[in-house]
Amino acid sequence: MSQHSTLLLNADYQPLSYFPLSLVSWQDALRAVIRGRVTVVAEYDAVARSPSRTMRLPSVIALKAYQKAGRNVAFTRFNVYLRDRFSCQYCGGMFEAKGLTFDHVVPRSRGGATSWENIVAACHACNGAKGSRMDMRPRVMPRKPLPYELFAAGQNYPPNYLHESWVDYLYWDSEIRP
Repeated sequence: MSQHSTLLLNADYQPLSYFPLSLVSWQDALRAVIRGRVTVVAEYDAVARSPSRTMRLPSVIALKAYQKAGRNVAFTRFNVYLRDRFSCQYCGGMFEAKGLTFDHVVPRSRGGATSWENIVAACHACNGAKGSRMDMRPRVMPRKPLPYELFAAGQNYPPNYLHESWVDYLYWDSEIRP
C-alpha cells in the first residue's frame, strides 16, 4: 500500500502544485476523507481495513474549500532551478537538478547577496569557470518569479510516475503516459 499516493486537487479540481506534484500519502488522504475535508474523486482497487470499517484507498481527492495560491514564492534551490527551466544560465545547457548548482551573479566575496535577484542556475563547469569573476553575465538576469510563473514552469516537467486515474486532472505541454 505504500505506493498508493493520492493526487490532491484544489476545490476547482486543479492540482495545488505541478512540481512537485501535489501528492499526499494514502494515510493522510484517508484522514482527510474521514474528517470531511475532501471529496473522493477516484479510488484504487486496494483497501484499508480497521476493526470497524473497510475503505478503498483514494487515488484522487479534491479539497472542499478552495485554497488560494500563495502570494510569495519560497526561495529554494529547486525553485531557482525551476525558474531557470533546469538550464545553465551561462552556457544554456539543459540539466537534471543534480547537474546544476547555485551561482551568485555578483559573488559573495564582492558583496553579492543570496537572493532571487542575484542567484542563477549554473552547471558545475560554468560555475567553476566563473568563480569570483564579474565578466560572465547570465543569459537572463535573475528576478523573483511570480507564483503563477513557477506553476506554469512546473507543467513542463511531468514526474516519472503518473497513475492512470490522475491523467484527466493534469495538463502538460507534452504527451504523458501513465
